[in-house]
Amino acid sequence: MKRWKSVGIVVIVAVILCDQWLKYWVVQHIPIGATRFQNPLIDLTYLQNRGAAWSILSGKRWFLIALTLIITVVLAYFLMKANNAWLIMGLSLAIGGALGNFIDRIRLGYVVDMFQLECFDFPIFNLADVALFCGVCCLFIYLIYSDQKGRQ
Repeated sequence: MKRWKSVGIVVIVAVILCDQWLKYWVVQHIPIGATRFQNPLIDLTYLQNRGAAWSILSGKRWFLIALTLIITVVLAYFLMKANNAWLIMGLSLAIGGALGNFIDRIRLGYVVDMFQLECFDFPIFNLADVALFCGVCCLFIYLIYSDQKGRQ
């Protein structure tokens, strides 16, 4: 499991670096509100989100910063105690995603969003949000797997 924890640290750093690089690229190359690379599946549209998911808690920057810090510390604690690959990956992806958006809130006062799904109506999101979603999926798989193991 020690190897998986090292992989978890690499995942956290990779998510943060990729997320921040993509956000930097979008800000430098796409005017706010504009859309590029239009296709039937997904577009790149630069938006500034001053809230959380779906813009809830808009304008509550310091609350979201404090909440992210608390959640990240709790997740990091569980990561240090983790002994399952699904749990380690889930926590690592969630931490990386949370910190990617945290950096935006501290540095810019808002979160840069850019992925717009064309196949159905869904709020515009970013790579950190994708990492958070994948992390939660891994955590659900871990919970389902550990629950089934406990029943045997």
